[in-house]
Amino acid sequence: MSRRRQIYEGKAKILYEGPEPGTLIQYFKDDATAFNAQKKGTISGKGVLNNRISEHIFTLLANIGVPTHFIKRLNMREQLIRQVEIIPLEVIVRNVAAGGLATRLGLEEGLQLPRTLIEYTLKDDALGDPMVSEEHIACFGWASQEEMHDIADMAIRVNDFMCGMFAAIGIRLVDFKLEFGRIWDGDFARVILADEISPDNCRLWDMTTNEKLDKDRFRRDLGGEVEAYQEVARRLGLMPEGVDNDVLDLDSHRKKRGK
Repeated sequence: MSRRRQIYEGKAKILYEGPEPGTLIQYFKDDATAFNAQKKGTISGKGVLNNRISEHIFTLLANIGVPTHFIKRLNMREQLIRQVEIIPLEVIVRNVAAGGLATRLGLEEGLQLPRTLIEYTLKDDALGDPMVSEEHIACFGWASQEEMHDIADMAIRVNDFMCGMFAAIGIRLVDFKLEFGRIWDGDFARVILADEISPDNCRLWDMTTNEKLDKDRFRRDLGGEVEAYQEVARRLGLMPEGVDNDVLDLDSHRKKRGK
């Protein structure tokens, strides 16, 4: 499919005009950023891995009734998605104390939280994505009360599903970020899951060793970012053993093996 007019470029993805009205093509880059883009770098092959991992998870979520913007994967780095009106909030779901939560509240990193915690930040890089409350959201009209109920319900459902999915492959789902968008049908708007779910926006720890298998390896200069992302893909069954980072066209690999 030929690429069309660029609509938007973010830190990790580019959006292009889609082949049909109401669709976009989402391209996954290898660029890596942290601390509101104060730290920048490249993780070779990250875009290919995130494309496959996000496709896999979004497909499974759709199978349990979570509405998403994902339509289909087009190639190694691109997906066809529904065009949505992005709600300007980042929804952070936390199961374990880590990152900003541990720093803000002086908690020991790795502490299991007594209950799942949902936090909201305003999507605004210039302001550093400040944390906001549901009162802020209602006051400034970023989302309606009904939309917030839908967002919270979907966030908990996604968390419950992914905790089980990752635990089955020996990974602890520490926390993750979600984004949501509106699809309009006349005057009626429906909220659906958007963006991506990948090691870029999830904290994923090996359940035995607590080894970090996510973008914290880049944030904290731990090294081994590509290997960590590959390990997540392998455990999810998306990257067969023996496929190295230079041969990430997994469809071609399957065809060669007669699958």
